[in-house]
Amino acid sequence: MKKILLFSVALCSQIFFAQANRFIYQVTMRTDSIHPEASKSEMAYLDIDSQKSLFYGEKQLKRDSIMGKMMQTGSFNFDRSQMENLRSNIDFTVEKDLKTGTKTYKSRIARDQYAYEEDRPMEWKILPETAKIGDYKTQKAETNFAGRTWFAWFTSDIPFQDGPYKFSGLPGLIVKAEDSKGDYSFDLKESKKITELPSLVQRGTTIKVKRDAFTKQMEKYKKDPMSFMSQGASGGGRVMIGGGNSSGRAMNPNDPEIRKRIEERVKEEQKKNNNPIELK
Repeated sequence: MKKILLFSVALCSQIFFAQANRFIYQVTMRTDSIHPEASKSEMAYLDIDSQKSLFYGEKQLKRDSIMGKMMQTGSFNFDRSQMENLRSNIDFTVEKDLKTGTKTYKSRIARDQYAYEEDRPMEWKILPETAKIGDYKTQKAETNFAGRTWFAWFTSDIPFQDGPYKFSGLPGLIVKAEDSKGDYSFDLKESKKITELPSLVQRGTTIKVKRDAFTKQMEKYKKDPMSFMSQGASGGGRVMIGGGNSSGRAMNPNDPEIRKRIEERVKEEQKKNNNPIELK
């Protein structure tokens, strides 16, 4: 009987890993500490196959689909309101190599794509508390990471030692994760099979840096965003800015009026995003 049980568990694991799996999380964020009541919510995907996993925002996949169609047709006119609605606070991807444990964080700073390998270990303390979340029996765990105390509930019913964002390393999939202040939470809502992991659209080359270098570059961008726009602009210093109601158009970032508009937009965004998921 014991041999039959072990065989069943092994077969179940093989079925899980033989296909790609998509776990859909609702991500709730309080990005503005001045107005904590104004929380935001988005859906995000954790896609896993036998080699790696990808965590990214649902809106990114929709944007990539639109960009892919434009590249196929050669027509780069777009609906400005549609693209605005697809702007996301989950403006990054986290790729985990399931064999080596390497976690790669990718995000844009102005016009450039950056990537760094996470260099901080995530050490979990498994707690005795259990809970039923949805259809899953889960157990609670705790870790301190990037300036926050995090609690996670994992289930050994799903044989992936993975989870949303950078979380991983527990004996089962993380069904829920939230920080002790209640600023951020990840809640599993749905799972399904997919044929393969998506190839997310990447514009330009990726600049690989150390995590500290990425943080310093981001701080420079916050202080002087226009210097990044000017340096990254091509074709004589022109960038694409959404204009009118239906399309984007090329504009010169050295134009005083354009500079003022971009600076005001970036500063306004920074004011509303003063409570990042990583505090240090």
